Amino acid sequence: MKILISAYSCEPGQGSERGVGWNVAKEAAKHHEVWVLTRPDESKEAIEAELADNPVPNLHFVYFTLPFWKDSLSLGQSGAMQIHYYLWQIQAYFVAKRLHQELNFDLIHHVTFVKYSSPSLLSTLPVPFILGPVGGGESAPSKFWRDFSLRARLYEFARDAIRKVGEKDPLVAHTIRNSAIVRATTGDTAQRLYKMGAKDVEVVSAIGLLEEEIDVLKQHSLPPAEPLRFISMGRLLHWKGFHLGIRAFAQANLPNAELWLVGDGPEADALKQLAADCGVADQVKFWGRLSRDETLDRLNESHVLLHPSLHDSGGWVCIEAMASGRPVICLDLGGPAVQITEQTGFKIAAEEPDQSVRDIAAVMEQFSHNPALCHQMGQAGRQLVDETFSWTAVGQQLNSLYETTSKGVPVTA
Repeated sequence: MKILISAYSCEPGQGSERGVGWNVAKEAAKHHEVWVLTRPDESKEAIEAELADNPVPNLHFVYFTLPFWKDSLSLGQSGAMQIHYYLWQIQAYFVAKRLHQELNFDLIHHVTFVKYSSPSLLSTLPVPFILGPVGGGESAPSKFWRDFSLRARLYEFARDAIRKVGEKDPLVAHTIRNSAIVRATTGDTAQRLYKMGAKDVEVVSAIGLLEEEIDVLKQHSLPPAEPLRFISMGRLLHWKGFHLGIRAFAQANLPNAELWLVGDGPEADALKQLAADCGVADQVKFWGRLSRDETLDRLNESHVLLHPSLHDSGGWVCIEAMASGRPVICLDLGGPAVQITEQTGFKIAAEEPDQSVRDIAAVMEQFSHNPALCHQMGQAGRQLVDETFSWTAVGQQLNSLYETTSKGVPVTA
């Protein structure tokens, strides 16, 4: 088939949105003829260099950006970036319409940004349209706000307000109603999409790992049983829930255990003070920001990933941990709750902070009393990544979705 992919963010060798855009396009091109709409300023040089070294005959890129606002890279992740993204989506319609007249696409797929509350006007073309996976519909449960600073609460209020504006946008509603299928990264996002008129929503993770990345992570073996080492990795932000992990670690009272935090961010000082107040400062090590190789080295020296995020659409680190043979403790929220199974880790209910802390502490104690559990769950995690979260597996799932969706699904103009 001839597939058109919209990937505002797309770059080889990257994670996050850029990696999703590139890897979805590359996997789709293994089965179909693929054209990708993306920006030249972010990734053209890297894409062309990669294709020169490793040609993909079925993969074609169409670069364009706003004629009056070409330098989108300088915007960072600001509100201005979101405005640029919105206007780029409108421009993409006219580029895609011209291409469709020339090439007659069988299917159109919007991939990045992975954001449910922004439109894609490509859905108006008379071609079956797939949206996503898209996320962003997750919120920190209200009872957990009690631990947030004023600045953190303002962030949550602003985030919710921006989403509500997007949900009222008629172009967003049009996009969702005109999608043959919408893919959501979390159950929370799926619920919002149904309320906005989606006909068919599939909950599926947006992310994967390359085979070579999985091979590297498979080389990680568990360290000696003591000290039992829990590790959390990521930006030290209020919604990452690392404060819950520190409180749980202190409550578990494990003198022969350690908790490592890898990353930096605005909550660093508060978390260090919390560890001191809880009496575990000598057992909690803050590594700061490390390179990817150094971060993976720290993961290799640990037994269990602790990822108590309160609203995470993805959870790349959870998949990396499973690929390395480490069980995961997460809250039963967001993307991690989609990724983790009963065989690969523990999903902790998030009814209120004290309950979550108690339950995390109980699981930590369970790992302490039963060291074999790390190996058992770690092996199950590796199998799950192979079967579900490798980009090869994602590509096979996409091919099946494309074949099914292209068979006469009606799309209103």
